[in-house]
Amino acid sequence: MLINKAMIEIPPKFANRPPVHPDAQNPLTTWHGAAGLAEDVRRYGQWMRDEAFKRIGHLYPPIEVTEAMAKDRPDLERYVGDKLTVIAWLWVRTVKSPNPAFAHVEVPLASTFILGSKEGKEAYVQAMIGKDNYKFAVKVGKPPVEAKLGTRAGKAQDFVCLMSKTVVGRDYIREEGKANRLGMRLMAVVAEGTRGRVYLDPFDVHTEAAFSAANLDVVTEARTTFLSGSTPTRAMITGGVCSAYGLTTWGHLFTPRQLVALTTFSDLVSEARKRIRLDAFASGLPNDDQSLDAGGAGASAYAEGVSVYLALALSRSADRGSTICTWDNSPKMEALRNTFARQAIPMTWDFAEGNPLSESSGSWLNNVEWGAKAIELVPCRAGGGAIQADAVKMYTSRGDFISTDPPCYDNISYAELSDFFYTWLRRSLRPVFLHLLSTIAVPKAEELVAVPYRHGSQENANKFFLNGMTQVMRNLSEEAHPSAPITIYYAFKQSETEGAEGTSSTGWETFLEAMSKSGLSLTGTWPMRTELGNRMVGMGSNALASSIILVCRPRASDAGTISRRQFVRQLNEALPLALDAMTRGSEGLHSPVAPVDLSQAIIGPGMAIFSRYDAVLEADGTPMTVKTALQLINRFLAEDDFDADTQFCLHWFEQHGWETGKFGEADTLARAKGTSVAGVQQAGVIESGGGNVRLLKWKEYPAHWDPASDSRLPVWKVLHQLIRAYNTDGDSGAAKVLAGVAAKAEAARQLAYRLYTLSERAGRAEDARAYNEVVTGWSGIESAAAKVPVPKQRTLFDDE
Repeated sequence: MLINKAMIEIPPKFANRPPVHPDAQNPLTTWHGAAGLAEDVRRYGQWMRDEAFKRIGHLYPPIEVTEAMAKDRPDLERYVGDKLTVIAWLWVRTVKSPNPAFAHVEVPLASTFILGSKEGKEAYVQAMIGKDNYKFAVKVGKPPVEAKLGTRAGKAQDFVCLMSKTVVGRDYIREEGKANRLGMRLMAVVAEGTRGRVYLDPFDVHTEAAFSAANLDVVTEARTTFLSGSTPTRAMITGGVCSAYGLTTWGHLFTPRQLVALTTFSDLVSEARKRIRLDAFASGLPNDDQSLDAGGAGASAYAEGVSVYLALALSRSADRGSTICTWDNSPKMEALRNTFARQAIPMTWDFAEGNPLSESSGSWLNNVEWGAKAIELVPCRAGGGAIQADAVKMYTSRGDFISTDPPCYDNISYAELSDFFYTWLRRSLRPVFLHLLSTIAVPKAEELVAVPYRHGSQENANKFFLNGMTQVMRNLSEEAHPSAPITIYYAFKQSETEGAEGTSSTGWETFLEAMSKSGLSLTGTWPMRTELGNRMVGMGSNALASSIILVCRPRASDAGTISRRQFVRQLNEALPLALDAMTRGSEGLHSPVAPVDLSQAIIGPGMAIFSRYDAVLEADGTPMTVKTALQLINRFLAEDDFDADTQFCLHWFEQHGWETGKFGEADTLARAKGTSVAGVQQAGVIESGGGNVRLLKWKEYPAHWDPASDSRLPVWKVLHQLIRAYNTDGDSGAAKVLAGVAAKAEAARQLAYRLYTLSERAGRAEDARAYNEVVTGWSGIESAAAKVPVPKQRTLFDDE
């Protein structure tokens, strides 16, 4: 709600005004739109940083590079005598060794010792183990293989005691955490150099500076008052909760130094508001004491408006200032990763503490600047309004154009996670929005998500979601302006429920059932690329890359009914055209829908037919369920019309993947597909012998391959040669393959979609990713292929 107000209410109110900060007023500058407002956010944000430095700067000491430090580190020689600004301290959580011989040692629970992985500038932490303890040292150069694992026990969820190699199990760690016996130890310090990051040893002065904040009254006050609320105890969409390890309150998520910094900036938001009010009055705004919440536009309202953006910068600072933050050591980043890298608060073992007083990523000024840039881009042509209301009971949008983003069934409970930000916002902005920030925590009971722990069972949760969403959709249908459609954004990944009958998703069954019951009809779908590829939830998994916009209108009053047979006939007519448009791209859709999103996108055209009628009737006269309709729609994706060898490979892959199967099974399948095992082997796509058969992976295909001289060229081979070339030589390599098999290019692309679906359903993420990537990059490959010279066929009359 605060973000909505910051985008649509505040900027138009103070549009085209110069900033009020005394140092920013310049009669030669024209301040268009919200530029003046953004400038004040920058100016007062800078004042807050300067004040914070006076108060807590001693907690963030620079690091002076000495000759002794550079003795074994040639990369430090250029910095000798310099005081480098620290941008992050890299900590690791510790626990007492479970081995009695080392029970006095706090051993590290490090998920990795890699600091930076940029080629030629690699850095890592090395644990120097003594007889009775250990210390950390930073090394530069290629790290040993074991550094990647830190102290993890291979791929298991356990760790290993650094001193004794005893397994440190998760159950033991949980018990120690609940008993408040987890510690933390500094592994490395990251400073800002002239040509990138400089990684330094964890000197005692920096450990002491961090721990010196522990005894300050502000830390105790924060943890026992506004940060005493409970953290989530149930895992959300992508990866667990930290409460199982003793981080049970919001105050537990921050180091003492982080708490001091955040409370200091929170106090300064209130102090800045008073200064802005005085400066605004001095600049000519009326001193009417009319608040922003009451519709004021004078000095008081302006001061409150600017403080809203400063408080939102504090939210960004909290997101980048907790012990859930980690260090992204990838070559292109080497930066602080924020708390909400995914919609969950998972446990992190080695975490990064940023320096809010620096100028690097995650610092106070950096967070202020992100907000200021956004303010400058906000349209200010007309005023808007944002209100908070229960969508089930809301009747305030009559005659409006409606576009909405509904909750994701049971994927994420935003209300649970919002308390992380709400606690800080309430402390800074409660005087500004008394009603909006009146509760101690975010209200949760009315949140329209199907979470069983709020309703006693999954069945009750489903009913709550279905009934509530049906009423919401009915409200939308009745309130919306008749001249415009209702647009509903969704990014809910479909999952398989009953494989034998097709693919369906309880979440979508329930949502679409609510839409159908409300009297809405789908008229179209627009895939839109909205999801960032570098977000944590997308790393190592086949996460959605797009949101699909459902375009809806009220169903016609004389819609009538159709039979199942008529429904299937209409699907067969409409879905091929829709699939072709989605996978090829069409007007208004700059790139094709990626395979990872196709099962989602195809729902739209199919459900458009289903929802067009009051009911689709089964043979016995009963209405078809949404679940059945989804299964029929998804079954369409399973159809294939490839050459016999490819069909054999496709169905063998569906049954066995890359694993070995019996020759007898392969022979039976090959006969059914009109080919033979020997013929498929001749095509070079399988290995057969000793009574066994297996498909060759794309990595096993020969690099020096000429399709022109290949006497047996199934689409399966074309696709996997294309993937091999794409993964080894990029667009140019794949283009050479594509140029030589132009007649089979479209079939290969369709096969990639089909194989993505099979891989995704089987949980083979690596395979699915390969198929997804080649289709996503298809347009680039095609463009490059068009430039590949086509060999000219010689004629009888060509010169020798």
